[in-house]
Amino acid sequence: MQESRTKSLGDKWSDARPTKTIVFWACLASMVATMIVGFTWGGWVTGGTAVRMAEAFGEDAVTKRLAPMCVVRFNADPKKAAKLAELTALSAWEKSEYVKKQGWATMPGEQEPGSKVAEECGKLLTASKPA
Repeated sequence: MQESRTKSLGDKWSDARPTKTIVFWACLASMVATMIVGFTWGGWVTGGTAVRMAEAFGEDAVTKRLAPMCVVRFNADPKKAAKLAELTALSAWEKSEYVKKQGWATMPGEQEPGSKVAEECGKLLTASKPA
Protein backbone atom coordinates (compact mmCIF):
# COMPACT_ATOMS: atom_id res chain seq x y z
CA MET A 1 0.00 0.00 0.00
CA GLN A 2 1.07 3.46 -0.81
CA GLU A 3 0.94 6.12 1.85
CA SER A 4 -0.67 9.34 0.70
CA ARG A 5 1.00 12.28 2.28
CA THR A 6 -0.03 15.90 1.72
CA LYS A 7 2.75 18.39 1.43
CA SER A 8 3.00 21.14 4.00
CA LEU A 9 3.11 24.78 2.99
CA GLY A 10 6.84 24.88 3.76
CA ASP A 11 7.48 21.93 1.46
CA LYS A 12 5.45 23.54 -1.31
CA TRP A 13 7.35 26.80 -0.83
CA SER A 14 10.74 25.17 -1.08
CA ASP A 15 9.67 23.20 -4.17
CA ALA A 16 8.41 26.29 -5.99
CA ARG A 17 10.54 27.57 -8.84
CA PRO A 18 8.98 30.79 -10.20
CA THR A 19 9.86 31.88 -13.71
CA LYS A 20 11.27 35.28 -14.57
CA THR A 21 7.91 36.28 -16.01
CA ILE A 22 6.08 35.49 -12.77
CA VAL A 23 8.68 37.38 -10.71
CA PHE A 24 8.42 40.39 -13.06
CA TRP A 25 4.61 40.58 -12.85
CA ALA A 26 4.64 40.05 -9.08
CA CYS A 27 7.09 42.94 -8.65
CA LEU A 28 5.07 45.16 -10.97
CA ALA A 29 1.83 44.37 -9.12
CA SER A 30 3.43 45.11 -5.75
CA MET A 31 4.76 48.47 -7.04
CA VAL A 32 1.35 49.47 -8.37
CA ALA A 33 -0.36 48.42 -5.14
CA THR A 34 2.19 50.43 -3.13
CA MET A 35 1.55 53.55 -5.23
CA ILE A 36 -2.22 53.19 -4.95
CA VAL A 37 -2.04 52.86 -1.18
CA GLY A 38 0.50 55.72 -0.92
CA PHE A 39 -1.46 58.24 -2.99
CA THR A 40 -4.85 57.22 -1.61
CA TRP A 41 -4.19 56.82 2.11
CA GLY A 42 -0.51 57.57 2.63
CA GLY A 43 -0.60 61.31 1.98
CA TRP A 44 1.65 61.24 -1.06
CA VAL A 45 1.24 64.10 -3.56
CA THR A 46 2.73 64.95 -6.92
CA GLY A 47 5.28 67.70 -7.34
CA GLY A 48 2.74 70.09 -8.86
CA THR A 49 0.33 69.57 -5.96
CA ALA A 50 3.14 70.15 -3.47
CA VAL A 51 4.05 73.43 -5.17
CA ARG A 52 0.42 74.63 -5.13
CA MET A 53 0.09 73.69 -1.46
CA ALA A 54 3.32 75.51 -0.58
CA GLU A 55 2.21 78.64 -2.43
CA ALA A 56 -1.17 78.61 -0.67
CA PHE A 57 0.45 78.16 2.75
CA GLY A 58 2.89 80.97 1.96
CA GLU A 59 0.11 83.35 0.94
CA ASP A 60 -1.84 82.52 4.08
CA ALA A 61 1.22 83.11 6.25
CA VAL A 62 1.90 86.49 4.64
CA THR A 63 -1.74 87.47 5.07
CA LYS A 64 -1.70 86.51 8.74
CA ARG A 65 1.42 88.64 9.27
CA LEU A 66 0.19 91.70 7.33
CA ALA A 67 -3.37 91.87 8.69
CA PRO A 68 -2.24 93.14 12.14
CA MET A 69 -0.33 95.94 10.36
CA CYS A 70 -3.61 96.91 8.73
CA VAL A 71 -5.23 97.07 12.18
CA VAL A 72 -2.41 99.33 13.39
CA ARG A 73 -3.04 101.65 10.42
CA PHE A 74 -6.74 101.66 11.32
CA ASN A 75 -5.93 102.57 14.92
CA ALA A 76 -3.89 105.55 13.68
CA ASP A 77 -6.94 106.93 11.86
CA PRO A 78 -8.40 109.90 13.82
CA LYS A 79 -11.96 109.01 12.74
CA LYS A 80 -11.63 105.34 13.62
CA ALA A 81 -14.77 105.15 15.82
CA ALA A 82 -17.08 106.38 13.06
CA LYS A 83 -15.35 104.24 10.45
CA LEU A 84 -15.61 101.15 12.66
CA ALA A 85 -19.35 101.74 12.98
CA GLU A 86 -19.60 102.00 9.18
CA LEU A 87 -17.51 98.87 8.74
CA THR A 88 -19.56 96.87 11.22
CA ALA A 89 -22.78 97.82 9.40
CA LEU A 90 -21.50 96.44 6.08
CA SER A 91 -22.06 92.92 4.83
CA ALA A 92 -19.21 90.41 4.90
CA TRP A 93 -18.22 90.81 1.24
CA GLU A 94 -18.35 94.61 1.38
CA LYS A 95 -15.98 94.88 4.36
CA SER A 96 -12.84 94.08 2.39
CA GLU A 97 -13.72 96.68 -0.26
CA TYR A 98 -14.26 99.28 2.48
CA VAL A 99 -10.88 98.44 4.06
CA LYS A 100 -9.20 98.70 0.64
CA LYS A 101 -10.87 102.05 -0.07
CA GLN A 102 -9.66 103.46 3.27
CA GLY A 103 -6.07 102.48 2.35
CA TRP A 104 -5.45 100.43 5.49
CA ALA A 105 -4.61 97.30 3.49
CA THR A 106 -2.07 99.02 1.24
CA MET A 107 1.28 98.07 2.68
CA PRO A 108 4.33 100.35 2.45
CA GLY A 109 6.00 100.01 -0.93
CA GLU A 110 2.88 98.58 -2.57
CA GLN A 111 0.72 100.34 -5.15
CA GLU A 112 -2.45 98.29 -4.62
CA PRO A 113 -4.04 96.92 -1.45
CA GLY A 114 -4.00 93.17 -0.97
CA SER A 115 -7.41 91.51 -1.25
CA LYS A 116 -6.69 88.77 1.26
CA VAL A 117 -5.08 91.24 3.66
CA ALA A 118 -8.14 93.51 3.43
CA GLU A 119 -10.48 90.58 4.05
CA GLU A 120 -8.52 89.38 7.08
CA CYS A 121 -8.18 92.94 8.39
CA GLY A 122 -11.94 93.43 8.14
CA LYS A 123 -12.45 90.25 10.14
CA LEU A 124 -9.97 91.36 12.79
CA LEU A 125 -11.49 94.82 13.09
CA THR A 126 -15.07 93.66 13.44
CA ALA A 127 -14.24 90.70 15.69
CA SER A 128 -12.15 92.53 18.29
CA LYS A 129 -13.67 96.03 17.99
CA PRO A 130 -10.41 97.82 18.91
CA ALA A 131 -10.57 100.95 21.01
